[in-house]
Amino acid sequence: MKTIDLKEIVLSENEREIFDLLLCAFSNLHPKTQLRVVGGWVRDKLIGQDSNDIDIAIENMSASKFLDMLNDYLRLKGKEEVQGHIIESKPEQHKQLETLKMRFCNQWIDVVNLKSVKEDAYRRDLTINSLFYNINTGLVEDFTKRGIDDLKSGRIVTPLSAKTTFMEDPLRVLRAIRFSARYGFTLDEELKEAALREEEVRVALAGNVSRERIGNEIDLMITGNRPVSAVTYLFDLKLFSLLFALPSSSSVPEPGCGLAYMEAMWNLIQTHGLVNLSGQQTRLALYAALFLPFRKMVYKDTNKKQAPVVSYIFKVSMKRKRIDADTVVNIHKAVERFLRLILPLQMKNDDELQLDDPKHWECITRNDSEVPATSKLRVATGLLLKDIKELWRVALLTSLLLLSKDNDGDFQLDKKRNIYLTVQETIIELGLDGIWDVKPLVNGHDIIKALKPDNKRRVTIIREWQSKLLTWQLAYPNGMPLRHKKQRLCEF
Repeated sequence: MKTIDLKEIVLSENEREIFDLLLCAFSNLHPKTQLRVVGGWVRDKLIGQDSNDIDIAIENMSASKFLDMLNDYLRLKGKEEVQGHIIESKPEQHKQLETLKMRFCNQWIDVVNLKSVKEDAYRRDLTINSLFYNINTGLVEDFTKRGIDDLKSGRIVTPLSAKTTFMEDPLRVLRAIRFSARYGFTLDEELKEAALREEEVRVALAGNVSRERIGNEIDLMITGNRPVSAVTYLFDLKLFSLLFALPSSSSVPEPGCGLAYMEAMWNLIQTHGLVNLSGQQTRLALYAALFLPFRKMVYKDTNKKQAPVVSYIFKVSMKRKRIDADTVVNIHKAVERFLRLILPLQMKNDDELQLDDPKHWECITRNDSEVPATSKLRVATGLLLKDIKELWRVALLTSLLLLSKDNDGDFQLDKKRNIYLTVQETIIELGLDGIWDVKPLVNGHDIIKALKPDNKRRVTIIREWQSKLLTWQLAYPNGMPLRHKKQRLCEF
């Protein structure tokens, strides 16, 4: 079992200023008040990490009274008052207590009124989150008598029985998994059993917790430092199908294959010097890999139209933004197109393009008759990058996951890394990185002015000619030779 050496809590200059001001204010106006920081800030400070998550607990006054008394002191000292927002308790949303959110000394702080700090400690999600730092005494308080030990030994444990803790707020199942992955801690066996086998807990998680809260928690896992570990727990505890609810008409792909794709994607992204993705691009890449088995699945939406199952997962199961759903769906579409281009881009050879299927080629290049044989690869790749834009590297990585695996299921990551670097080099040599920012030769207004189509056909005409012009630009990056220009003018 891993052992962590806990640190003494060392306050930053800003934290010291905040705590000193609060102590001065309440020692003068309400000397019996004990000020305590609770939860994540205490946990992170003890393991030597910085934290901006300052939650202050008070026992003998409401959050609104706390704000009034603090401002009384600040006025007395000629200091600027604090503007705060009171969030009322909402038990039905698992918000049991009135909370004050305020900006104080350039720091966001939450203040909550507790009936009893000991009772609060036992009602928290995990023992490692139940520790208090007493601002008045400068001491850490462990009312469950095991928070310190569990933090030292790297264990994720609930203060009360796992079922009791989870039934109070079933989302705590996911929080336990997230913290376990984040710190590399071990999930308690009782906790795992409750999540896996307690039907009451599982029903409550699926039915009593809002999909927004579930989506937020999944997002925190995916954007965390150990996303594969977190999602592995979701599969091990048979929570994946519970959380990522599918339309009733959908069949579930092979269990775990999405996890395997996601793990391979994470390993590729973590390869030093291979690819430099932003945080948002990494998030989308991991989602694209995780939901790769669903990429061809559709269902009938509320308008009786066919829609991607991946969109349903994002918009219904996780209540994420529409742009997330649309972006991952577009990555999956680009993957199918990239798969046909990887070999010719590797070989840097137009002859490797698969032209045996007309529909195959049409969806890649459009306007085939206007493209010289030596430009087909540039046109096909350019049109793809024009559609997927800055996410082309994500789409390329995702497409590599679908290349054949060996008999042991190994993704042959070294081979895929080499393919990625070769394809990227070819795309850059073709001058296509950033092609989506190249301005069209003629805008829509000029097309309408020149062709004068009727109103019903305007959109179609603009789209058709912009496609032709883009294809021409890609086929002739340095302009068309004079003899070809004359020929094309005669055709028009």
